[in-house]
Amino acid sequence: MQAAGAWVFGGGLCPPSTATVIRAPGGEVLTTDGPFAETKEQIGGFWIIKSPDLDAALAWAAKGSRACTRAVEVRPFQEEADG
Repeated sequence: MQAAGAWVFGGGLCPPSTATVIRAPGGEVLTTDGPFAETKEQIGGFWIIKSPDLDAALAWAAKGSRACTRAVEVRPFQEEADG
């Protein structure tokens, strides 16, 4: 990825048991210990890559999944709202 110029950033995360979830409904901040997702699959890390299109991003995800032997979820960044 680095040699191809696609690499932007990546990092591993601590276990889900170390999570703190922050919610701010109506402006009030609520803090809860533990992971938010109740699922057997948790986010373990992430990569941010530059990709010209979804097909290229999916190709990188396939390579990454083979390298780390885990599932890789692909999501685009949200567009910034004009403000």
